[in-house]
Amino acid sequence: MNASLNRRAATQLLIAGAFAPLEVMAQLPAGRPIRILVGVAPGNATDAAARQLALRLAPLLKQTLFVENKPGGHGAIVADAVRSAPKDGTTLLFSSGGQLAINPSLYPHLNYDPQRDFEPVSMVGRGYLYLAVRPESPFHSVKDLIDHVKAHAGRVSYGSGGNGTTQHLAMELLKKKNGLDMAHIPYRGSPMALQDLIGGQILCLFDAGASILPQARQGRVRLLGVTAAQRDPLAPETPTLREQGFDIGEVMVWSGLLAPSGTPKPVIDQLSEAVRAAVRQPDYIEYARATGGSLAGSTSEEFKSLLAEEIATWGPLVKQSGARVE
Repeated sequence: MNASLNRRAATQLLIAGAFAPLEVMAQLPAGRPIRILVGVAPGNATDAAARQLALRLAPLLKQTLFVENKPGGHGAIVADAVRSAPKDGTTLLFSSGGQLAINPSLYPHLNYDPQRDFEPVSMVGRGYLYLAVRPESPFHSVKDLIDHVKAHAGRVSYGSGGNGTTQHLAMELLKKKNGLDMAHIPYRGSPMALQDLIGGQILCLFDAGASILPQARQGRVRLLGVTAAQRDPLAPETPTLREQGFDIGEVMVWSGLLAPSGTPKPVIDQLSEAVRAAVRQPDYIEYARATGGSLAGSTSEEFKSLLAEEIATWGPLVKQSGARVE
């Protein structure tokens, strides 16, 4: 049997066994709880995704899992907690692409290196950013919004989930490419920024599908565009920025699970297999679609390659955006 057939057969076996305990030699310390640490406050989309994953990993691994929040320090606090933890798979990092791929270029003196200090386990989710405004606004396209910002230069503002986030940098790219003068208001997470958008305190924002699509479905925001190369199947009525003539590149948001560097490969492989099984469960697929997320799941090697590519991509984009973090 060739390698391609081997991979296909392995995938079929994985999906078929999604509801059964993993039939592999145990590598994780038996009876020890597993902590999944996230560097954001409770209620953030990354926090919610980590908790949904933990619920499904527990029966697969036959161990207790719980999620612990350690926000602050641009991800440095949670990164330090995970990288200094025992290298046995009982302390894991659930992180977004912003912390892992953007921060190394944005903060020259970080106390962690995503590639040196962590071992990728698996991607968990991925998606794109949506440009949103209030439904009562007169804007029905990206051009409408840009024309308004130009006519009110220096007198309007946009929000984001914080300095250096993907949402922040995407808007800075849009500003730079179109000569816009618009103030940035960083919030401590997307939920607070969304609340002020709905309340009319800010003009617009970019946000991930997991956060913004449920609000759009309830009529609380209007979506003007998406940063994908093609329309997102989760919101096919929303045109891309590219097709409207305002391309800023295919800006992707993603999340993944990582372990401290030096964690044995059998442990990484066991955790990776469990994640891939968990995200293929029908109820998790339903959750992801309902919240506007797209499933991923990957091997450790695939995730490692993606991380390297994203870090290489965001370095020039951070510089091009002109974004500054105080």
